[in-house]
Amino acid sequence: MGEQERMVEAILFASTEPVTVADLNARMPHGCDGKAAVELLRKRYEGRGVRVVRVADAWAIRTAADLSFLMQKETVETRKLSRAAIETLAIIAYHQPVTRAEIEEIRGVSVSRGTVDLLLDLEWIRFGRRKMTPGRPVTFVVTPAFLDHFGLESPRDLPGLKELRAAGLLDNRPPLGALGDPAEDAAEDEGQAEMFEADGPTPSRGAGATSGATSGAGDETP
Repeated sequence: MGEQERMVEAILFASTEPVTVADLNARMPHGCDGKAAVELLRKRYEGRGVRVVRVADAWAIRTAADLSFLMQKETVETRKLSRAAIETLAIIAYHQPVTRAEIEEIRGVSVSRGTVDLLLDLEWIRFGRRKMTPGRPVTFVVTPAFLDHFGLESPRDLPGLKELRAAGLLDNRPPLGALGDPAEDAAEDEGQAEMFEADGPTPSRGAGATSGATSGAGDETP
C-alpha cells in the first residue's frame, strides 16, 4: 500500500486537473486500490503546506487554504485612457454636474457606455444629483480620487484658458470672428470658478471653453 500511495502522489502531483479514482486505477498496475491509496495519502498530507483535496468526484493536490496569501503577487497595471475617455473626463471636470446628453452635445459624438463605466471603475467620476429637467437625468461629477490623482485641492484648481494655451493644449489663435479681447479672457477665467458651484447652472461660457479643449473628436467613434 505504501508503494500505491507513492504512485497516487506522483499522478496527482503531475496532473494539471483533478483525477478520479477510476483514472487512478486505470493508470496504476492491475490489482491496485486507488481509492484506499488516495485516502491514506490525504491523511498523510493533513497539516502540511499542500493537501490532497477532493474536487467533486476527483482528487487533486492543492496549496493549504490558510497559506494562500503566500501565493499572491500584487502588480501595478498601467492603463492608457482612450481619447474618448480623456475628453469625457475633461468635460465632466470642467462642467460638473453634467448629464450624458450635455457631454455628447459638447463632444459632438455619442458617449459609449464603456467609456463612462471605465471612468466609474477608476473612481474618477461618480453620479451626482438628478437635474430638475424632464426625465430627471443623472449627472456626473469628479471624485476626491480624481483630485488626489492630479494633485488638485478642488476642481477650482483646474487650469484656466490662459494656462491651457500657454501649455500648448489649446490653439493660441483666436476663433474665427473673435477679437481676442484680454477682458474677455479674464471674464472666462472668472467664470471657471462659477462652473463648480454644485447647485448652480452650468454657464454657457464654460461650455464653449471646454468645447475648444476637446475639439477635433467629431470624426471619432468612442
